[in-house]
Amino acid sequence: MAKNKTITSKDLVSWYMDDVLAHSEQPKSVYAFAKAHNFEEQKFYEFFGSFEALEKDVFKTFHEVTLQVLEKSEDYKGFDARNKLLSYYFTFFENLTANRSYVKASLERHKNGLKGLSVLSRLRECFIQYIDALDIETLELKQEQIEKFQKRALSESAWIQFLLTLKFWMEDTSAGFEKTDVFIEKSVNTSFDVLNIAPLKSLVDFGKFIFKEKSHFNL
Repeated sequence: MAKNKTITSKDLVSWYMDDVLAHSEQPKSVYAFAKAHNFEEQKFYEFFGSFEALEKDVFKTFHEVTLQVLEKSEDYKGFDARNKLLSYYFTFFENLTANRSYVKASLERHKNGLKGLSVLSRLRECFIQYIDALDIETLELKQEQIEKFQKRALSESAWIQFLLTLKFWMEDTSAGFEKTDVFIEKSVNTSFDVLNIAPLKSLVDFGKFIFKEKSHFNL
């Protein structure tokens, strides 16, 4: 093929993911990547400034695809915040599972844990925007500054919960990742029960599940 062929960002993402899976590492350089796929190096930079930028876009795309699926559902549009978030989690992790080998290869290259993982930064921004848009009900404190802090704390805790779920999914070896589904249901329900100052049954139930699995959440 001629090097002046038309390529898209989706082409670059697809080739990159295939290369990571085939070689268990990033391409050595953008030049090598371009040469392997027979296009001019400059075309890469029309879409991404680096491989890290491309990887960030991959994880952001998982979020966007999830929302596209959910927004086509009339049932989803009528859900309350709790059930919308549950639907988001189940759909998002279905997308991750379809790309599990790449996701694990990408995240396991980083040794500092998920909490500070820069490759998830664009996903984090989108996820927090999604949480804010759910307009989850919290206590009415009637003090603007404190309410803003409460909202920010809610968004940040939701992100931590998301990272815990991601780590659990990466370590899950159950058939069909059914334990991850249980984790999602129990953790989301527990979060909303705490916000609603509901009975502690969900907390106890979730604690028993975590203890049984003996998972380590070293973010």
